[in-house]
Amino acid sequence: MSIPTYSLAERDRRWAIARGIMEAEGVQALIAYGEHECVDLAPFAPDAYFTNDRPGAIVVFCRDADPVELTWSTLPVADHIQASRRGEELWIPPERIRVARHAAGVAEVLREHRLETAAVGVLGLDPYPPFHINPIMPYGLWSQVLAELPEVSFKPVGLSYLLAIMRQSEEELAVVRYSAETGDAMAEAMLEAARPGVSEAEIYAAGMAAAFRRGLAAPGMLLSSGPGFVSWGPPAWSYRPQAPRAVEEGDVVMAEVFCRFGMKETQHQVAIAVGEPHPEIETGAKVARASYEAGLAAARPGTTFGDLVEAMQGPLRDAGAWNVHPLVHTLNPMGPVGGFGAGLRRLPEAARYGRLFDLPTMGGQLPLMPGMTFAFEPNAVIGDRLTNLGGTVVIGEDGPIELNPFTARLLRSEG
Repeated sequence: MSIPTYSLAERDRRWAIARGIMEAEGVQALIAYGEHECVDLAPFAPDAYFTNDRPGAIVVFCRDADPVELTWSTLPVADHIQASRRGEELWIPPERIRVARHAAGVAEVLREHRLETAAVGVLGLDPYPPFHINPIMPYGLWSQVLAELPEVSFKPVGLSYLLAIMRQSEEELAVVRYSAETGDAMAEAMLEAARPGVSEAEIYAAGMAAAFRRGLAAPGMLLSSGPGFVSWGPPAWSYRPQAPRAVEEGDVVMAEVFCRFGMKETQHQVAIAVGEPHPEIETGAKVARASYEAGLAAARPGTTFGDLVEAMQGPLRDAGAWNVHPLVHTLNPMGPVGGFGAGLRRLPEAARYGRLFDLPTMGGQLPLMPGMTFAFEPNAVIGDRLTNLGGTVVIGEDGPIELNPFTARLLRSEG
C-alpha cells in the first residue's frame, strides 16, 4: 500500500501562497488561527495547512520571515521532538515553535518584527460555511489581542485564502485520491455488513474499521436506516442514550462517509438497499442519479458554481422532489454550498415548529477551475423517503474526474 506524503516543495508552495495573500491584501503579517484538534466535520485548520503539523495552533507570518507556530501546550512540542527522532521531514524548525497560543504570544511575535502599527491579515475573522456561519475566532482571545495591539489594523482575509488554496497541487491530489479510495473501502465494508438483524452500530463499525486499517485516524459518518425517512445526520445513538436500530428486510441504509487524510477531505454518499426497497426509494435513486449526471455534464472549467447547482437541481424540479442537504459543495476547503431544505415545509409536522427557512446557495459566482474538489451528494425526497448517493469529483482540464463512481448508485445487499 503506497502512502502519499508532502514534500518541502509543497511547503514552499503553501508559504508562497501566504505571502501572496499578504501582498494582494496590502498587509505586512498574516495570522492563521486554527480550530482545536479532534474536530469532527469541516475543521477550520489553516494552521495545519501551513505547518503540516498537529492542528490547533496559531501561525504567524511576518514580512519575509519564516512563520512562527504558537501551540496550546507542550504536547505538540513533544510530538515534534518524537517526529524528529523518527527522521520525519518537518516543516517548522524547533526555534520557530512556542507554547504561546494566546494574545500575549501573538503580540510578542508582531512586536519582535516591529509591526505594532502595521496592517495585519487574519484567518479566523470571516465566516467559514457550512458549520461556521459566524467567524470562528474566540471573543476572549481576540478582544485581548486588540487590547494588546491597539494601533494594529487587522483585516479579515479569509476569502483570499479560500480562493488561493482551492486548486489542489499534484501532491495534494494524490492525498485526495488516497482518501477517496479509502471511502470506497468503507462503503464496500458497510455493504458487506448490511444484513437483516445487523445493527446500525455494526455497519458503522465495519466502515470505520476499513478506514483505520488504511491509516485514516479521523473518519466520520452520518447514518440512518429504515424503510424510509427524511432525516439526515449522525445516528441518534451517537448523541442520545439509546440502542442502535436493527436493520430489517426492505430497509435502506444511508450514510455520508467523511474521510480525512493529510487534512484533505473526501465525502462519500452510501445508499444500501437491504432486499427490495419501497418503490419511492427506487424512484429517488433514479432522480438522484440524474442529478449526479447533470452535475458531471456541467462540471467543467469556466462554469460557475451557481450554474453547477442549477444543473443538479433540474432533475429534482422535474420530479417534484426536494433535497434535504446540499446537492453539491466545495471541498478542501469547504465554502460554496448549494441550497437545501426548502421542501421541509411540505411536511405536516413542520407547521408546529418556529422559524423555518431553507439555506440558499452560497458562492454561486465562483468559477470552476482545474484542481478544485467537490462533494457531489445528490439527494431526492420522493413522498416521505430520501435517497442519497454520490462521491468526490475533481475538476479536470477537460472535464470532471469521478473518484467514487462506486457510491454514485444505489447499492444492493442480498438481504
